[in-house]
This record gives sequence, structure tokens and C-alpha cells, in this order.
Amino acid sequence: MRYFLEISYNGTAYHGWQIQENAHSIQAEFEKALSKLLRSNIRVMGQGRTDTGVHAISSWLHFNSEFIPPRFIESINGILPSDLSVNRIFPVKEDAHARFSALSRSYRYHIHHRKSPFLKGRSAFLKKIPDYNQMKLALSYLLGRQDFECFSKIHTNVKTFICTIHSVQLEVNLESGTAIFYIEADRFLRNMVRAIVGTLLEIGYGRLAPEDMKKIIEAKSRSNVGTSAPACGLFLTQVRYPNAIFEV
Repeated sequence: MRYFLEISYNGTAYHGWQIQENAHSIQAEFEKALSKLLRSNIRVMGQGRTDTGVHAISSWLHFNSEFIPPRFIESINGILPSDLSVNRIFPVKEDAHARFSALSRSYRYHIHHRKSPFLKGRSAFLKKIPDYNQMKLALSYLLGRQDFECFSKIHTNVKTFICTIHSVQLEVNLESGTAIFYIEADRFLRNMVRAIVGTLLEIGYGRLAPEDMKKIIEAKSRSNVGTSAPACGLFLTQVRYPNAIFEV
């Protein structure tokens, strides 16, 4: 039977989600823990790949197993490292897929301007405060179904760079010296969110104008995009699926 797991992770100590040779990956840790608990060779499929140092509040994976032991969540969390956890488990239809069945994904990106030991590794520290009002003026250019090749890592094996961004938002609290960028889309390209945030910061620092965002997207060139924002500020916060896949 196929199961979906909702998981969380602090990505600081890992080289991203996907299993790689000679690298510590989140996927490998979940496969090792599940294989140990279920006493069989378990392979998992995640909702997508996250880069080195990126975190997840709510992500998903699927795997197949003939049985699930009692107190599964307590048991698997006792095996997993402290920076990885399983939140929930659901039986799903046999053709349900953690990646391809997803309707949308949501991320948020955290920024702070006052040095804080409690935000280290979970938010990007920027000493200079950008003009957030200028950054907000550029947000509307990101919305809708467009070719976002400019925000993708080069030499990425994808069939299309077309994505539909459903919503973007920038919340700023100057009193606390923090800002959070929110984005939801049907899919994301590799490095896409961090590249978008980096470009927004170029606008905030006056090196680009808000309307340049439209020109950058239309040009489809990675060379026009700002430096990717640090990975530590990025969190996957939600993956939406059709209710029908859970109706087993």
C-alpha cells in the first residue's frame, strides 16, 4: 500500500533533499530510518528537491509498504535525527505521487537586520535595509503563468520553464527589523525562490528599478538576475494536494 508522510526538517546540516554520492542528504536519512523500522528496503519519493541549507515546515514524501506498525510516528521519530521529523501519515491511492499529484507549493523567505543568535541559520542577516516599498512595486510582475527560465539554475534537466505563480507577498516589520517574502506556485524551478529574492533585493538597493523585473523575465537570461539569496532564510511551508488522493 502507498502512504504519504508529512515531514519537517532543518536543512542546515544537509546537502539538500536528493540522495547524492558522498553527500549527506535528507532523502537518505528518511530511507534509512524507514527501512530500519519496517525491516525492508524502503525507497521514498519527495514532493521535489530542496537545495543545501533549505528548510521545510511542511513537506511530503510517499513510499510503499505492506504494513505500518502501531505507534508509527513515535517510533520513526525515535530513529530519525533530531533535525528531521514525521508529523502525519496517510494511506493514499496507489497512483498518488508526492511530486506529480501536487497542486501547488508555498515558500517563505526570512530576512532580519539586527544580529540575533536565535535567527542564525533560519533567516538571512542583512545589515543594510533595502527599500521595501520599491521591492513591493515589483511583485505584480511575478504573477501568472510565465516562462521563468531567468530564475532557474543553468543546465537543469527540465522540459519546460513555465510556472504559474498564484500569489506573492512581502511583509515588513521595521520595528523588529524583520521581513518575510511569501510565494505560492504550481511548481518551482531549481533555485527559483532564492533567485527571485536576490533580484528583489537588487531593486531594494536601487541597482534595478521595479519595472526591470518584467524585462528580466522576458529576457530569459540568468545573467540578468541578482545573486541568489542565502539558503538559510528559505522554508517550504505547504504543499497542496487534491482531496481525492486521500480517499482510499
